[in-house]
Amino acid sequence: MGLLEQAIGEFGRHMKVERNLSEHTREGYLTDLKQFQTFLEGTDFKSESVKGTDLKSVPSCSIPIDPMVIRSFLASLYRGKCRKVTVSRKVAALRSFYRYLHREGKVSLNPAELVQLPRCEKYIPVVLSVDEMLALLHVKFPEDATGRRDRSMIELFYSAGIRLSELTGLDLGDIHSKEGLVKVRGKGRKERIVPVGRPALQALEAYLQKRPELRKEGADIDAEKALFLSTRGKRINPRGVARVVERVVRESGIGRRISPHALRHTFATHLLDAGADLRSIQEMLGHRSLSTTQKYTSVSVSRLMEIYDRSHPRAGGGKR
Repeated sequence: MGLLEQAIGEFGRHMKVERNLSEHTREGYLTDLKQFQTFLEGTDFKSESVKGTDLKSVPSCSIPIDPMVIRSFLASLYRGKCRKVTVSRKVAALRSFYRYLHREGKVSLNPAELVQLPRCEKYIPVVLSVDEMLALLHVKFPEDATGRRDRSMIELFYSAGIRLSELTGLDLGDIHSKEGLVKVRGKGRKERIVPVGRPALQALEAYLQKRPELRKEGADIDAEKALFLSTRGKRINPRGVARVVERVVRESGIGRRISPHALRHTFATHLLDAGADLRSIQEMLGHRSLSTTQKYTSVSVSRLMEIYDRSHPRAGGGKR
């Protein structure tokens, strides 16, 4: 095993044990780092792709600390038509990895810190209108255990604005019906308390009456405490929830394809449209930075412009 491969393995354990990062984050970082390792193993740094630099041959077993190696890796990503936001995430993974190595005394500097992040293109989150969201909520669900589970998941997404990983990570003890609250474990295992509306709580109560039907004999401890169970009696996984959302969206007839995360965007945008302040929305979403929450203001502005263009006699159909 080379030094780089060994260091990546140690960094993976560091993320799990010391930093307590979510499985999703750990897998993303490790995937990016292994891609970097593969790039090093398959690249001749004396080739034309890096001609003009002072790079020396980098053995695949070593840990390179020349910023030009990082830049060459990023150049390969751009040639592969990687989006800027994807490149930024990979730089973040490399920075975190080298920061760990530098702290452990295994490298003399962090070369990724010397690499400039690309200017990411701004995007407007996909959101549903109030009518579209109501169409989802009015889908007819069966009254069996899976039907009640599916309804309560859709209601909870919209009522609490939680992430997909947060929903699948919910335990039975996280629901506080009397107080109208749910305890959520977000990114970095940080806990927050989120208010939940009465319709979502009622849907959860109805599901909990049927939940025993999904339990299996000999279930493990995680399944025993999990709020949402799959038909196999285990904690439902993100892909299982995504399939439920896909089916409900299809049956709603809104004619769009959306991800579970769009329901979180919809929650935030509808709150903002109704007059909620950004700080409160930031707390409910669990955003570390207010700038992350501010993207929803652009959604509201763009929707206002659409309404204006469509409705005002002097708007000229959007031609201004």
